[in-house]
Amino acid sequence: MSARQWEKALWKTQPHPDNYIPPDSFLSSLRKNPNFKPYTYWPLVLLSCAITQHIATIFIFIAVFVRLNERLLDPRVLLWVSAGCFFAGYMLWEVLSYSDLQVVYGTSNRTKVLKSSLLVFLALMGLSPVLRTLTAATSSDSIWAISACLFILNALLADYSSMKTGAQSQERLTSVISMNAAISSSVVLASRLADDLAVFSLVLFAVHLFALFPILRHRLQVIPKPLQALLTVLVSAMCITLTASLSISVAIIYSAVLFAVTFVAPGVLVWAQKHKNEIRGPWDVAVPRINWPS
Repeated sequence: MSARQWEKALWKTQPHPDNYIPPDSFLSSLRKNPNFKPYTYWPLVLLSCAITQHIATIFIFIAVFVRLNERLLDPRVLLWVSAGCFFAGYMLWEVLSYSDLQVVYGTSNRTKVLKSSLLVFLALMGLSPVLRTLTAATSSDSIWAISACLFILNALLADYSSMKTGAQSQERLTSVISMNAAISSSVVLASRLADDLAVFSLVLFAVHLFALFPILRHRLQVIPKPLQALLTVLVSAMCITLTASLSISVAIIYSAVLFAVTFVAPGVLVWAQKHKNEIRGPWDVAVPRINWPS
């Protein structure tokens, strides 16, 4: 049997080894970067806005903690700000739900949300004295290190995807771990505050930032791109403003981090994609396609 009569079928008996391929057709099915979709710069910048917003919220929380710890901020003011942000965010969620021409929350679901919010509020109020003395026997250096590691874990595992219009939110395991890491870090930091009211207000603020705001952020990613960019600018400006009055050097570092995430990282990715060189051909291992019964 000649090479022309050879067939690519292992179930047939042929006078060739199983890995035989005719020399004249060896490179005929060569493919370079078959699944590659080139990125462009500005769409990547818009996609990075979710990451920038999340990192900015972490910096905002740290600035608020420093102000509480140094008694530059009244805990009652933070409590009212948290309550106002909660109702504003909830109303924005309702507006987005009705704009999709779908009622995501019914009356019963709204009642559950109200009951859950009240339960969390009362639970934090009752646990504040316990949280304040949680790390009394731990040195401050250890607290700062633990908190930093937990916030890094929160940023790495956070869910930065967007929610499709009219779809229900489904939590991923990584996003749940990310939220738990942020709340744990917030509790650890709050335990260094002097009074129960400060602990309560800071933990409640952390729940709004790291548990509720990511859900709203997923929904806001379907709004027009200019509004998405405006939201990123507002959150970043709030972060830098709160930090600048405490330390100009730290504010410059924060600004550099946010700028790098938003503008430098997408540029690096666009530059690096030209070096992608994935070659596919007949030498690749066959991937079986299994049609599971529906």
